[in-house]
Parts: sequence; C-alpha cells; structure tokens
Amino acid sequence: MSTAGASADPLAALGALPGVADSVESVRKAVDRVYGHRVMRRRSNAITSEAALRGARGSAALSGADWALEEVRRRTDFSGDDEARTVGAALRLTAEAGQLLSIWRQSPLRVLARLHLVAAADKADQVGRPRKEGEPVDEPLVALPLPSATETHGRLDGLSGLIIAGGSAPALVTAAVVHGELLALRPFTSHNGLIARTAERIVLIGSGLDPKSVCAAEVGHAELGRDAYLEALEGYVSGTPEGVAAWIAHCGRAVELGARESMAVCEALQRGAA
Repeated sequence: MSTAGASADPLAALGALPGVADSVESVRKAVDRVYGHRVMRRRSNAITSEAALRGARGSAALSGADWALEEVRRRTDFSGDDEARTVGAALRLTAEAGQLLSIWRQSPLRVLARLHLVAAADKADQVGRPRKEGEPVDEPLVALPLPSATETHGRLDGLSGLIIAGGSAPALVTAAVVHGELLALRPFTSHNGLIARTAERIVLIGSGLDPKSVCAAEVGHAELGRDAYLEALEGYVSGTPEGVAAWIAHCGRAVELGARESMAVCEALQRGAA
C-alpha cells in the first residue's frame, strides 16, 4: 500500500496504477456474464453452493492439500491428517464467510479473529488473536520474511481503518490488498493463507461485485498455480507500483477464472448434466 503515498483514499489511488483499470473492467464483464446466465435466475443457490465447494478445494490446494473435487465432495471426516484438516478448515471458512459481512464493515479485525477460530477449530491460547512477538508461524508455503508482531499489529490496524472508512476503490482493488496484506503479514500462528483468501471472498461479496458468491477467486488462484501466486505476492510485498499492479491483476484473473468455472456449472445444469 506504500505506493499510494499520502492520498486521502490510498486504496482508490491504487486503482490508478497502470493496467489496474483494465483488470477491474475485465472482472466486471466476467462477473456480469455469470449473473446474466438464465440458470442464475432459477437456480442461483445451486451455483452458490457449488462455487463454495470448489472455492474451498482451491484454497486448500494452495495450502498444500490438493485433493480432487470429488474427494472433497465425498469425504465426511476431515480429522485424519494434516491434509484432511486443511481441507476441513477451508470448507468451514467458506461456510462462515457469508455470515460475517455486516461485522466486516464495522470490525474487520473481529472477523479475522473469528476466521482463525473457525479454521483452527481448537481453543489453544494463540487461536483467535494476532500472534505475539516470538510466536512461530506455521505457513511453510510462504517463505517471505515475516514482519515483527509490532509491525503486523500496526499494519492490521491501518488496514482495518481503511476498510471501515470505505472509499471509492473498486472491489477488486480492495479485495486484492486485503488478501495481499494478510499473506504478507501472516498475523496468526496458522492458517493465514486460508484466512487471506476467505477475506478476499468476503470483500468481493460485501462490495456487491459478487453478492451471491458465485465467482470463487480461490478456484482461479489454484488454476493459475502456486508458483504464479507466490511470484505475484512477492510483487505486492515489494511495494513498487509495478509489483502491486501485477498482484491486483493476478487477483483479477483469479476472479475471472472463478467466474468461468461457474459459467461451466450453469451450462451443465442447463443441459441437465448436473
């Protein structure tokens, strides 16, 4: 967010970065195509449910549990091993996201704490609060330098203030910044990637861009691949205009791919194949 300088609305300022407006417009068109499909007028709940399942699968894949969709659909017990627990956490977070929209606008930090409780599914002392100095972070797939707890708390407060204040930034920009900041900071001792992607989903729903939550960005992030995801994140963390714009564009492409997935589900339902 440092690229925004002293702007009164730093998130909106990011929308002026080269190429970002094109990403915003492309995402809007992709989302509109899904919402314009005739199946959405009759069976939007089915599309929402399927997008939630596929989104959870994609998010879990990025956190190291790359299961086939049918395995996620079939399984009922997610307590067996680390991968199963990761998939279970992703499913719980996806189910929780839609319940937290009104709280998010008033207290983003409260929502993030709740998401950590849901993901961790235990009552250990470090669950449901930002990490303290010296506490280890279990996020092996993100190898970027870990900010101190003091810096993390300060940046979380700043991010929370921007969300509560609102502004004119496009939903894609806000969602990408929330996602990027949480991955960069890794504010909790575990499950930060899952939480960051869930927070992105919450912004996209709450902003009105994807109110029925049918364009799961997690699907797109997984399809684009972990290497591209981490490379784009490094650009965001660099703070350069080019790096931040590339991260926003990457998130935009992920939303477009999520929209494409739901279009395919709509077409299958229309044909009576699902």
